[in-house]
Amino acid sequence: MRFNRSSALTILATLALSLQVGCAGQATGPTPGDPYEATNRLIHDWNKGLDQALLRPAGQVAAQLPPEIRVPVINFADNVALPGMALNGLLQGNIEGAVTNTLRFILNSTVGLLGLGDPATLIGLEEQDTDFGETLAVWGVPEGAYVELPVLGPSTERDALGRLVDFLIDPLERVGRPEMLEYGTAARVAELVIERGTFGNTVDSILYDSADSYIQTRLIYLQNRRFELGTTADDAYLDPYADPYIDPYEATE
Repeated sequence: MRFNRSSALTILATLALSLQVGCAGQATGPTPGDPYEATNRLIHDWNKGLDQALLRPAGQVAAQLPPEIRVPVINFADNVALPGMALNGLLQGNIEGAVTNTLRFILNSTVGLLGLGDPATLIGLEEQDTDFGETLAVWGVPEGAYVELPVLGPSTERDALGRLVDFLIDPLERVGRPEMLEYGTAARVAELVIERGTFGNTVDSILYDSADSYIQTRLIYLQNRRFELGTTADDAYLDPYADPYIDPYEATE
């Protein structure tokens, strides 16, 4: 993808507002791309409870913090994610993106005081946001079925695998300074809380104001993710039993 994290969140907010009315009247039955809907809905309800009890109140507090606190935290969290993005750029054959993210990491980790500042953006080195889920897409791996993960939220089978691989092969452990390793996870959690507060009204409209928050969350996530990757639903999970007139065991020539 060629969008930074702020762009992706802006797209998500726009989709949420535009799709809210359209999703309200949709049926709640299983769809070909969501064979795990029953389980997904249980996890979705659990995630909503977690959001209501912890993330939403914490986000409301974070939204009141001055930019002098919020911005460095976001900068630091973004910076510790750059080595992984650079690696994925290489795996995708996107050398320019990999080089850009590497230079950003070096500059922000030194001149930017471990990433608390973002001098790289000031000289035009914009973050090339990517992950192993995108790498799998570039390699031709299908999107797979929609899944909702505990805590992590909406995903697909491909992106869920991508998250796991990103966690296991994070190159920050090899190139990061001890301070980055010690505070990296905490900064990422703090960034999530800050972003929850920044987009609080939009997230609330999805989770608490819609007729069916599960369907709305699923649709918004898939629309946004496919837009980021420049793909369509053509590579999504295909249910051979979706069309009663097709014999899934029929031999093909």
